[in-house]
Amino acid sequence: MENAGRAAAWIIHQRFAPRGAGQRRAGPARRVVCVCGSGNNAGDGFVVARHLLGLGHPVRVLCCGGGRDTLAPDARVNFDAWVGLGGEVRELGDGDNPDLEGAWAPGDLLVDALFGTGLSRALTGRYRTLVERINASGLDVVALDIPSGLHADNGAVMGAAVVADLTITFGHPKAGLLTSGALDHTGELTVADLGVPQRLGPALTPRAQWVEQADVESWVEARPRSTHKGRSGKLLVIGGSPGRTGAALLSANAALRAGAGLVTICAFSEAIQSLDARVIEVMTRPIDPEQIEASLDAALENVDAVVLGPGLGTGDAARRVVDHVVLGRNVPTVLDADAIGHFAQRTHELADSPGPCLLTPHPGELGRLLGLSASEVEADRFAALDRGVERTRKTLLLKGPYTLIGEPGVSPRVVSEGHPALAIGGSGDVLAGITGASIAALGPLRAGALGAFVHGRAARLWVEAHGGADRGLFARELADFVPQAFAALVQA
Repeated sequence: MENAGRAAAWIIHQRFAPRGAGQRRAGPARRVVCVCGSGNNAGDGFVVARHLLGLGHPVRVLCCGGGRDTLAPDARVNFDAWVGLGGEVRELGDGDNPDLEGAWAPGDLLVDALFGTGLSRALTGRYRTLVERINASGLDVVALDIPSGLHADNGAVMGAAVVADLTITFGHPKAGLLTSGALDHTGELTVADLGVPQRLGPALTPRAQWVEQADVESWVEARPRSTHKGRSGKLLVIGGSPGRTGAALLSANAALRAGAGLVTICAFSEAIQSLDARVIEVMTRPIDPEQIEASLDAALENVDAVVLGPGLGTGDAARRVVDHVVLGRNVPTVLDADAIGHFAQRTHELADSPGPCLLTPHPGELGRLLGLSASEVEADRFAALDRGVERTRKTLLLKGPYTLIGEPGVSPRVVSEGHPALAIGGSGDVLAGITGASIAALGPLRAGALGAFVHGRAARLWVEAHGGADRGLFARELADFVPQAFAALVQA
């Protein structure tokens, strides 16, 4: 607790200390209000208060737990240490409407130390009121370990939850912090060291692993000078029905940008004419509707990997395509978009298929695969991912601001490179192409993690090139920044 509070106080001091005359946070020091509950999270808050006081910040403590005698034992030790320094504690009343008259004033920064990872029921009464007033305070808010009101395992809002500008989590990220629902509450997320050797801590058996740039760098090597197109990967993109040829084009172009040497789009005959009028570097092959399986066998000859699904369609002919490739051939495959939907209500067939396969659903597509709604998937993304992996026995990439990648027998991977600018149709097709370019060489799990990382990093590069814009990205532009994203990894 001492290590956690000291580390958090130092992070707060560095982030929110005075910045000089004329700047946003000018002033002699930040006036801090620590809001504490009655559990160990409150103890962290008392330590933070003590160390911030030592760093020169005026600090006040508000306690909403019933007084010293109701505190957890370790929290009580640090309560006494705070009072022993001459620190004052204001007790908030026991009613549903705590007396908050002037509670934040004067103040610049509010530290949330109400509830930590043990919260298991929705906030009601005075606690909910207090959280709502914190969110309406207008102050900068720092949450200790997890914003109060968030479920530590799935990120669900338990009635109400603090909206923080910065969350300082201790030891390692909690799974609930790495979910879509938590994003609007955590603000910036940083990890504070507890000083406990990893071999002794709970990270020994992690719920998931957070993919960082150093991990991805180790999977990407500079190309030897002798490389040629045949050694760089031959990818077949199967998709692009009439009126939806753009999806297949996006995937194919992204695969080329990600380093594939030869890319061919295989589509039904009625879509080929439209594709031929638009492609330059990409080749095309038709699927004869009268000889679907034979057409596919000819197209699949000598390819290293397949991206199956972008713009493919949902009809019977499309299902025959999906079944022949996935159930009848042993080739590394990225199963995307429409192709995923064909296995709704028959995931057991997918589980018995012979080849390595990476499914790349968004929450709605995974929901249809599992018989759930998209909102049910989002309510507990880790559980939905686990269920999808168990049902399909394949590698599964669940798209989102925090992308999750699961595979039988390993802990899930989390990729956090997403950006709001990616909320545009076609960005998933680009992701499918990037992953397809590397699945044969890296396997489904690493290809998925690398693809999600590069996809998000390319979006961030586009954002930088457009003055920090958070909207307006065309999916086709995203692929243009993929080589730059890879260059940074190779050079590192």
